[in-house]
Amino acid sequence: MQYSLQLNGKAHSVEAEPGTPLLWVIRDELKLTGTKFGCGVASCGACTVHLDGEPVRSCQTFIEDVGDSQVTTIEGLESKEAAAVQQAWVELDVVQCGYCQSGQVMSAVGLLKENPKPSVAEIDEYMWGNACRCATYQRIRAGVQRASEIMEG
Repeated sequence: MQYSLQLNGKAHSVEAEPGTPLLWVIRDELKLTGTKFGCGVASCGACTVHLDGEPVRSCQTFIEDVGDSQVTTIEGLESKEAAAVQQAWVELDVVQCGYCQSGQVMSAVGLLKENPKPSVAEIDEYMWGNACRCATYQRIRAGVQRASEIMEG
């Protein structure tokens, strides 16, 4: 079937079978590989994208359910929150292997849009579903805190 998709501010027409996860449309059809495949069951967060500004797991979001929603991937992420997260990640050298980081960044931006000054407990709760095999959770938490400070300043 043919689907229209609003991705990173541009209209795309894609061919996909109903039931195809948005992740595979983004990666295989549109060749944007920043969104990663991790587990395939929405448990790790590596595939996180924004759907109308809200973080969702693209491995369990089906192409036919996207409709007219705006999809944003790590490649199209632009906002004051995104700039602050990117700056904080670099300042604090948050990344180790990096595989999970696009999902971590997408979730961190979603959190800061909802709550620009989250507590440690709120960060931990919001980011809980994002798995990091390198266990850089303390650096990720510090990165979100630093991004919040950057946004204030």
